[in-house]
Amino acid sequence: MADKKQTQILLINDMAGYGKVALSVMIPVLSHLKFETFNLPTALVSNTLDYGQFDILDTTEYMENTLLVWKKLMFSFDAICTGFIVSERQSSLVYEYCKEQQKSGTSIFVVPIMGDDGKRYNGVTNQVVAYMKRLCSIADVIVPNITEACFLSEYTVKHTYSEPEIEVIANRLHTLGAKSVVITSANINGRMFTVVKSSPKNSCILLPYEEIPVRFPGTGDIFMAIVVGHYLKSGQILESVQSAMRQLEKIIYANLHDTDKYKGIPIEQFLEEINDEKA
Repeated sequence: MADKKQTQILLINDMAGYGKVALSVMIPVLSHLKFETFNLPTALVSNTLDYGQFDILDTTEYMENTLLVWKKLMFSFDAICTGFIVSERQSSLVYEYCKEQQKSGTSIFVVPIMGDDGKRYNGVTNQVVAYMKRLCSIADVIVPNITEACFLSEYTVKHTYSEPEIEVIANRLHTLGAKSVVITSANINGRMFTVVKSSPKNSCILLPYEEIPVRFPGTGDIFMAIVVGHYLKSGQILESVQSAMRQLEKIIYANLHDTDKYKGIPIEQFLEEINDEKA
């Protein structure tokens, strides 16, 4: 009897030579969850940026050439997950490719990486934000942090928000075209929440969590990989987010006393914490 075809996922993100972020953590997590993973690097990065010194190679020309070859070879994917995009040119390229793949039923997951703590990252122009809006318009699931959610929804960035304000922001994100919305790192009335709005007709579900007093680069990438993996298996965004929050919390606590946190979490050592648990 022929083996059941594995779900094929294309990850469009950066690759760090030293450190566990982006593709370096998403590939092992999704492989562990029995998906067949492929990748299209948006940049090659010497190491995680936390070290303060780094080098970045923009791979836009490589991406353009690769996608031309893939088109000739008629490669296709069951799902595409996008992350770090380095320029306006890349933003347009990724949008057009995802739009074309979606026509054949490909699920699109978008992490619209643009900023944090109320500020844009270097190089994020108004045009990049506009392209991110277009990318979100064709997404099955988008996962911005609260700062990025405000950029996309054109809502004023604040330190804390009320529940009605969060509803407004999430509704605006649905208006862009996103089917399901997950907002991370949302301070609502002084407490931290992950927000899930599974469809335009549903209200926001607020999932509280306690901030762990430590920073590891790449935890957002681990979270996204778990969410995508669980969602593709279950079709349930709320339960997928709840599982990802629980599993990531365990992994972070297990690494609290690491001496070099700049390199991220050695995820290969903790894959047993990631499973298909029911929320």
